[in-house]
Amino acid sequence: MTSTTITPGLAPDLTQYDIICGNLSGGADSRAMQHVLMEAAGAAGVADRVWTFHASLGPMEWPAVNFGGHRYASVAELAAQQSRESGVPSSRHMERTKTRDDGSGGQEPYDLLTYTALYGRFMRLGTRYCTKGFKEQLEEASHTPEVRRLRPLLGQPVRILKVLGLRGEESTDRARRPAYRCVKSNGSRHVDEWLPAKDWTKEEVRRLHADRGYAWHWCYDSEPGAGDWLGSSRCSCSSCFLASRRDSLLGVLRRPRIAEAIALVEEVRGDSFRPDVSMADLIALSKRPGAPVPGIVIEDEGKDFARMMAGLQSALEQEPRRLPELSVSAPPRRLLPMITP
Repeated sequence: MTSTTITPGLAPDLTQYDIICGNLSGGADSRAMQHVLMEAAGAAGVADRVWTFHASLGPMEWPAVNFGGHRYASVAELAAQQSRESGVPSSRHMERTKTRDDGSGGQEPYDLLTYTALYGRFMRLGTRYCTKGFKEQLEEASHTPEVRRLRPLLGQPVRILKVLGLRGEESTDRARRPAYRCVKSNGSRHVDEWLPAKDWTKEEVRRLHADRGYAWHWCYDSEPGAGDWLGSSRCSCSSCFLASRRDSLLGVLRRPRIAEAIALVEEVRGDSFRPDVSMADLIALSKRPGAPVPGIVIEDEGKDFARMMAGLQSALEQEPRRLPELSVSAPPRRLLPMITP
């Protein structure tokens, strides 16, 4: 099958796609992406082909919180709101969570930290199973019913445009990533990827939110409702191995029970949360002068968190499925220096 994009050039012709899917994380960048996407889809007359998708990572995502007498949405709730406000009907917004057999013929949520404990190694740039298994595979499966419906009608592979809110300013890897490329092509579907906000700056994203009145997630602020963008710089997992040093410390301070659970996996498996620093070191650093002020500390109670902890304990009692090529000792850890907001 061809490995070229459906349309030539640096950007897609939206009219040539059967399914156009905006991937919404609940973050500010994905809201900017969805804004650009819907303007382009409206101009091309194909807004009715736009779907949205959110891959939920369960307890590892930033949750909803009650603060100062107000309730602030979780990233999953905000992703659904972003979709709805952009004009996509709820019937075309998909939210999926990775599941596994529950031992009695049913399915149960499969959280990322339990998977890590069973796997035996934390994520690295070359083994980002959080992206592959907990996001990309879920999105592909979510399109399968529509692909099966459309494929016989079209008489050719279903043409899907996967739209992401990645920005080149965020990392060297993202800066080098083509804004428009083919990511999959077989007899049933052809999938191209488009990054319509790749060249946007952080300031432009924030200006869009201010000008349009778009809500942003509370984790970006010094405390929920502050509206100052002085919290986390990115709205990814509350503890992400790719996060900046300050974001990592904010994650520890805002969700100490998650940090303790990650440190437990480190202790049992003998691998570090990040290649340069352990979660145990981050917890220690978070208690030193100069650490960021969290603004809010989340208790992390409830059935989802309890389920994760039960699954985690069970996973740590089993032998890990570590791969031979990943069994090389991690480089020596170093303490991260304090940085100011």
